[in-house]
This record gives sequence, structure tokens and C-alpha cells, in this order.
Amino acid sequence: MAREPQIAEVLEKHRGEKHLVVLHNYPDPDAISAAFAHKLISAQYDIDVDILYSGKISHGQNIALVKLLGIDLIPYKEGMDLAQYQGAVFLDHQGATANGIVKALEVAKIPVLIIVDHHEPQSVVKATYSDIQKTGSTATIYAHYLMQELLPLQKGQKEHVAMATALMHGILSDTGGFIQADEEDFNAAAFLSRFSDPNLLERIMNQARSKQVMDVIRRALENRTVVENHSIAGIGYLRSEDRDAIPQAADFLVNEENVHTAIVYGIVRDENQVEVLTGSLRTSKLIFDPDEFIKEVFGVNSDGHFYGGGKQMAGGFNIPIDFLAGEPNQEYSQLKWQVFDTQVKARIFDRIGVRHTPVHE
Repeated sequence: MAREPQIAEVLEKHRGEKHLVVLHNYPDPDAISAAFAHKLISAQYDIDVDILYSGKISHGQNIALVKLLGIDLIPYKEGMDLAQYQGAVFLDHQGATANGIVKALEVAKIPVLIIVDHHEPQSVVKATYSDIQKTGSTATIYAHYLMQELLPLQKGQKEHVAMATALMHGILSDTGGFIQADEEDFNAAAFLSRFSDPNLLERIMNQARSKQVMDVIRRALENRTVVENHSIAGIGYLRSEDRDAIPQAADFLVNEENVHTAIVYGIVRDENQVEVLTGSLRTSKLIFDPDEFIKEVFGVNSDGHFYGGGKQMAGGFNIPIDFLAGEPNQEYSQLKWQVFDTQVKARIFDRIGVRHTPVHE
């Protein structure tokens, strides 16, 4: 599966260095498991790897994955010293959802050595080696690296069992429990099943929805507008700790009768009053292209980079609010939300050809 130059050749060329794996904001099981696998594979080449992310680890399954498998993740903080690293690796994204870290790497003159991803190609960063494949998950790609014996797995080695279990979770989560899986995903899962721990995987996946997630789903249901088989829901403001509830609400809404595509969005606000309009898209329509849809609807920023993108059956977007961020008073906050909510809906309605003002459910 891997293209030339082989990833092993790139790692060999940088033997003995220290690298930084950069995950997208609010990393999911696919990103986390791929990073864990990359760290263990890199160790075969005496490369020390740190895994960096922005946002929060807030989804119940993600918290369980990190804690139960002992995966070390470092939260990114502005002003971090990156000079200790000789190279960066981007997994499960191509830089569009990690702008702060991308800029910090540019300032520190840290080269991007590797990109491994399964989303549609972007043009945010350039890497020495890129492996971008149309398959169900980035975890699938790493499973195939392991099948090529970049790291010979042993059943009795705890880290290998943890990695195989994590990658299995990554494939399951990004393929909707294999519903959207292709042949490569099934082959990868069959290989991983020889080393993964099914009891541990069950513990990771059987996490109840939190009260906060249920509240966001309730708000999405109350505020949704259904037009042309699209369910569109703006949920207002939410804390960065609850950001992972947005894709879960989209997963919930797309299962409604006569709905093939769900889009849920809100303004995510962190403790420093930084605000980002964040949204998730889920679809069950096979001929629907989430990447094309999101790029056409939301366009590009001042640097020419798209605000979002997607893969088969899913997508997302993040639009910094910048100057309008903050909350001088409650009235201002409500007016600001009304403006953003109206603008998002207007763009979506225009894309799907709806000219009238829809009636809320």
C-alpha cells in the first residue's frame, strides 16, 4: 500500500532524531491510535517521538483509550519550545485543523517530514513523504505498515497488544463499526485481531454518553431545521471540554427518518475566550461528497486554506471568530450567535438550492 519513497526509508534517513507527531484539534481514536503506532515504529529507528494535540480529550471513548492503554499525549500551549525537535509528522490530517501548531513549526523552522492521512488532499503543509489514501481510516494504513513488518508484532508484548487494540478502535470508529469499511479496512482488522485484546476494546468502546453530550443532542434536536433531507442544527455556545459532543449530535441526527445528511455546529469557547465556529457533517447518502460540500459552502481563509473538509460519509469545519470573540454582555452574545447561525444556514441553503426560509421543527 505504501508509496515511494517508503516510510521506512524516511525514518532510516532520520535515525536517532527527535520528532513531533502533530494531531488535529480534539483528536479522535483514529488519530490517537495512528500516533501511538507511529511512536512505536519510530523507536525501531532510535527516533524519540512526542505526540502533540490542541483542544481537549473529552469524548468518553477517547479518554478511556488514552488512560487504559497508557498513551502519552502532550497538550499544545502557545509559546512551547519546539527547538528540541528535528522533524514533524502529521497524522489523520494535513494541517488544516492545527493552524496554531503549523505556524509555530514554521517559526521554529521544523520541517514536516511525513504526512499519513485518509482524507481528501489538502495544500496546507508540504512533507518529504506523504501517504494519502482513500481508505476508511489512518489506522488502516498503519496496520498495513505493520503487516509489512515495519514493527514485527508479538502477542506477549504489552505495548504491541495495546497498539493493535488502539488501531482496531481507530478503524471501528472511522468506518462506523465496519459499515463503511472497504477491503483494506477488513484486511487490516483481520490482521490486528491476532494481537488485539477484545475485552480491553470492549471496555474502551462501552462508555456511556455524558450528561453534557446528552444536553447538546437535546439542543440539536430542538433547534434542527429539516429541508431537502438535510437536518441542520445550530446549538449556540459550548465549552471546549464539550466540543466532541458536536459530531456525536450529528451522528444522532443523521439517523432520523427522511434525513440523509446532518450538519451540527456551534461556537466553541475556551477558558481564554478564544472562539471557533465548529461544525460536523454526517451523511448516509453514498453519492454525497462531504469534502466537496464543506469546501464549497465555507470556502477559504485569508491564507487560501479551506476552513474544513471531509472524507467518505463525514466532514467538519472550524472557522476562527477572531475580532468578534468574547462576551461583553449577554445581549451581544445572543446577537453574535444569531448572525453566525443565520450566515451558516444561508450558505448551506444556497448550496442545496433552498431559497425560502425553512420552518424549524
